[in-house]
Amino acid sequence: MELTPLEVQNNLNIVWTLIAGILVFTMQAGFAMVEAGFARAKNAANIMMKNLMDFSAGSIGFWLVGSALMFGVSVAGGFVGGSGWMMDVFQDGAGCWNWTFMIFQTMFAATAATIVSGAVAERIQFRSYLIYSVIVSAIVYPVSGHWCWGSLAGADSAGWLGNLGFHDFAGSTVVHSVGGWIGLAGAIMLGPRIGKYRHDGKANVIPGHNLVIGTLGVFLLWIGWFGFNPGSYTAGIGDIGRVAMTTNLGACAGTCAALVTAWVWMGKPDLTMALNGTLAGLVAITAPCDVVTPGASLVIGAVAGVLVVASVMFFDRLHIDDPVGAVSVHCVNGVWGTLACGLFAAEKTLGIAPSLLGLEKAEEVVNTGLFYGGGVHSTLVQLAGIASVGAWAFGCGLAIFFVLKKLGILRCSEREELKGLDLAEHGEDAYASFQFFSNT
Repeated sequence: MELTPLEVQNNLNIVWTLIAGILVFTMQAGFAMVEAGFARAKNAANIMMKNLMDFSAGSIGFWLVGSALMFGVSVAGGFVGGSGWMMDVFQDGAGCWNWTFMIFQTMFAATAATIVSGAVAERIQFRSYLIYSVIVSAIVYPVSGHWCWGSLAGADSAGWLGNLGFHDFAGSTVVHSVGGWIGLAGAIMLGPRIGKYRHDGKANVIPGHNLVIGTLGVFLLWIGWFGFNPGSYTAGIGDIGRVAMTTNLGACAGTCAALVTAWVWMGKPDLTMALNGTLAGLVAITAPCDVVTPGASLVIGAVAGVLVVASVMFFDRLHIDDPVGAVSVHCVNGVWGTLACGLFAAEKTLGIAPSLLGLEKAEEVVNTGLFYGGGVHSTLVQLAGIASVGAWAFGCGLAIFFVLKKLGILRCSEREELKGLDLAEHGEDAYASFQFFSNT
């Protein structure tokens, strides 16, 4: 049977979106390896277990509840969706596309949940982590996601921020800032790890046990981002190549800027800072990747690289212990990337001299940026989205972790923390086999 051009395009969209979703799934492995590599060996198995279960339990929660809250028909003025429970969110008979779209969205929900793991690493009880993961995937992420992305399921599902014109193409705010804000709440409620800060207030360095694993994790995340950003078109069209280019340049600029900043600040070309610079650049370019030029993506990524180093130092001075820098990478640079949509976008808004964007003249773009008519409005809408989603995620995070703390199940005991969560929580050692053969 010969397919019509429309059927061919629909099938191409399905295949590309599914492949992109699989690429995003590889980010789970990347997050697990980054966190394990940046943490101590005695907690590696616990970290692997957390990353396994936040995806598994969170996916079920998103299927049962979250998909309806995020993509159901809007109620309460676009605050939340209220139909399509258990992923039956479309009623147009689109068949295979529905399943493909929702598995792709499940990967995003899982990413938001797993970001928090690094910020609360090495001292949270495993059962509390399971409870938090399901709540985030089923309720917290979908509600704010509806505000911004509900319209992806149709006009009847549009959220209030989307109706204002808020732009976050692939999730600097919707995914990364949500995870980062909740991670910040968790780090505050848990308090720092034992021995992290001295009596004089200065921080002790607690080095990761395997930077090779951590580096491999960053490369896996980088690969996954080529599904995260280009895949957000959910269509096999030529623009996916342009978004892949802006994504890559943002990451490269973030890496270089973080390396230089750390080298000047700390006197050494620090690997962990450079790796976090890569992730910071990727997070920042995620929101504006579809509307900025390659030149602008370099600027956005470079600013992210500087910000992540400064942010890590800042939170250390506040005695907020974030073992992998998750808050600095995902929250701080999620905010920056979302704001950059209003400052740098060449197709919808423009807020920087055309020469810096690689354009010859201002007439090549729509004059609606910060330095042209309408730019202030666009930037204010972006700020409104940043503030409202941040307040929602941080507030929910504080509430969740506060309740868990009051129940006495949030933080592990001092003895368990010193022993390591691998043995204390799971009764197994991530490197037991290696130690056995080393001793024989």
